[in-house]
Amino acid sequence: QRPAAFPGGLLLVSHDRAFLTHLSRRILWLDRGRLFELDQGYAAFDAWSESVLAAEAAEQARIDKRIASETLWMREGISARRRRNQGRVRRLAEMRQQRAERVGLRQAKLTTATAETGGRLVIELDRVAKAFAGPSGAKVIARKFSTRVLRGDRVGLIGRNGAGKTTLLGIMAGMIAPDSGTVRLGTNLVTAIFDQSRATLDPDATLWETLTGGSGDTVVVQGETRHVTSYLKDFLFEDRQFRAKVSTLSGGERNRLLLAKTLAQRSNLLILDEPTNDLDIDTLDLLEEVLADYDGTLLLVSHDRDFLDRLVTSLIAVEGDGVIEEYVGGYSDYLRQRPPPPLLAAPKPPVKTVERAAERRVDKLGWKEQRELDVLPAQIAAFENEKTRLEVALADRGLYARDRAAFEAATSRHAALVDVLARAEERWLELASRAEELARLSR
Repeated sequence: QRPAAFPGGLLLVSHDRAFLTHLSRRILWLDRGRLFELDQGYAAFDAWSESVLAAEAAEQARIDKRIASETLWMREGISARRRRNQGRVRRLAEMRQQRAERVGLRQAKLTTATAETGGRLVIELDRVAKAFAGPSGAKVIARKFSTRVLRGDRVGLIGRNGAGKTTLLGIMAGMIAPDSGTVRLGTNLVTAIFDQSRATLDPDATLWETLTGGSGDTVVVQGETRHVTSYLKDFLFEDRQFRAKVSTLSGGERNRLLLAKTLAQRSNLLILDEPTNDLDIDTLDLLEEVLADYDGTLLLVSHDRDFLDRLVTSLIAVEGDGVIEEYVGGYSDYLRQRPPPPLLAAPKPPVKTVERAAERRVDKLGWKEQRELDVLPAQIAAFENEKTRLEVALADRGLYARDRAAFEAATSRHAALVDVLARAEERWLELASRAEELARLSR
């Protein structure tokens, strides 16, 4: 939230709806090659954009009946989804209440709920610990962490990059063994996994082949047979892309295709590791709708706070250094429930006048941290420039055919840059926030 204190103008491109709502005062909406302007913040965007599209559909009806019918159908679908979302909000509140009641019982005595096995129990962790040896000492992921996930729960995992979210997710899925403690998985689990690395996508396969396995023209989605073209359109792909190779897709389009492939698998446990990366807001809304209708159990790692608020019944916060806490509700509930950070605690008054000099409150960052804060903006800009150059190169649809090695190297470097850039931005926000808070406390 550091940019909120910036006195100048701010031009922001983001898919993070919570971030936009907090910061924006004016919206520029680029849609199908045209630019629309709203002289309000993002909180008013949904209602405004719907009125713009409805007016456009009505105008098209006077010009071309066929085009208007298709547009109107699409826009009515958006309106219907929003109406259905109101019911989902009420249902999510009920699920969170049920989750809160169970968490209270579990805290009383974790091992007594034997009636929750036999199909209801999906995952149980009992005093799980995990650490990795590193060059600077052991990196602790978990210290005696316990939780229970029941059928139908929707659990989000949050934490800074490198804190151990993916490792904890692997432990919960039974793919990584803990150092101590026990992991118990329910019976008859059928798991579908979305891996943020997109390693399961074959760049030489077409979108059609990716979903059908190379045979037929239908795909079974949660027990319902769908034609592959209809299913691809659900994920905002155009007719011309159905027979195109995966290598021609952008990063966001690959994420959409992998989501379509993952969600088409038969499953009762869905594990999504950073599914919202590179997704535009329309696709986020679509994914939210699909996941809201999913009748299995969901484990979700995401940095999108608004997305978590709309979907999960509880959050597991991986705070780092082995500290893991569970909170009932979404991200906003987590912010209300978590204890205040030590930096915000009231400073202890000096006990003696002669000790005041020794106990004087630090009012600024140390030299090393200040230096890091000073150089990070230039480093972030360099990372962003390199990332942009790679995206321009990868947008060349002939690159893969001409030079596969160069394509793969650019793809690998781009993925690494996304992670490096996220960590650099997170570190800048951390240092800037600390500097601001120290200055405030010193006044």
